[in-house]
Amino acid sequence: MASREREPFLNLRLLRYWVLVVEEGSFTAAAKRLSITQPSLSQQIRSLERWFGGPLLTRAPSGTVLTPAGRALLPEAHAILASAARARRTTREALGLEAGTLEIASYSSLAAGRLLPAIRRWHEVHAGMTIRVREFIHRTLADSVARGVADLGIGAPPTRWTGPLEHLGYEELVVVLPPNDPLLADGGPVALEALSAREWVLYERGVGLADLVSSACAHVGFQPRIAVETSHVEAAARLAAAGLGPALVPAKNAPPEASPTVRRVTPTPVWEVAAFAPAAWSSAASAFLAILREQEWEQPPAGAFVVTLR
Repeated sequence: MASREREPFLNLRLLRYWVLVVEEGSFTAAAKRLSITQPSLSQQIRSLERWFGGPLLTRAPSGTVLTPAGRALLPEAHAILASAARARRTTREALGLEAGTLEIASYSSLAAGRLLPAIRRWHEVHAGMTIRVREFIHRTLADSVARGVADLGIGAPPTRWTGPLEHLGYEELVVVLPPNDPLLADGGPVALEALSAREWVLYERGVGLADLVSSACAHVGFQPRIAVETSHVEAAARLAAAGLGPALVPAKNAPPEASPTVRRVTPTPVWEVAAFAPAAWSSAASAFLAILREQEWEQPPAGAFVVTLR
């Protein structure tokens, strides 16, 4: 008898089962969550592995372990399932079956700063729609949006982007200085090169702000020395205000309690912010863009320079 041909399309239900086994670390725990028997679940996973053409999991005393093929599949599986869920929500919204959800992908610094007023405004004018913000580091944001994990991304404009993209404006970087720093005395802007000999509060590699700080300092001829590193912009500002060294932060992320030690920088570093989507703007994304356009975005002052994320 001829063997059955492989199904031409990926079975999303089986993919979801497989991801659940990975998350739970065992077939037994995953089967319990799914309310099915463990042998039935094992059979489903074997069907998925036959579709892909090889093993995705192996069993070990500590539980299930991903094979190299499984490790390669896992991020794609998350993206596929997220995209499928978003497609269902968007379609049901268009059909009037549910209020819908707006998915935004961005950086933690934007989510905690620039985007907050827009999110508050969204809840005022679109009370029936949920809004979710997924936080990414710079190096993964554009790829994640391209894979469909969100309706739109908000961050530095990606290179070679094939979908819709809209420039929003610029964010200015300001410096938070330690208390009693002599550069605070006159209350005016601080020359960036005057901080070249200091030990800085810097951002961990992979965080987009690390590139911005490096680019800003390189513009005036130095690379900052490390006093301490952090992955969070709010922590950087507070560590600087506590006396550990200067820190560059987006102006919207400077905490109010640090305002006595916050100064503008000369020449002024700014970075570009854009909104982008994997395909045509969804109705929800267009509505959020309209709110973003209403905000007052900074334009580079005279003598400013644009810093970039690599």
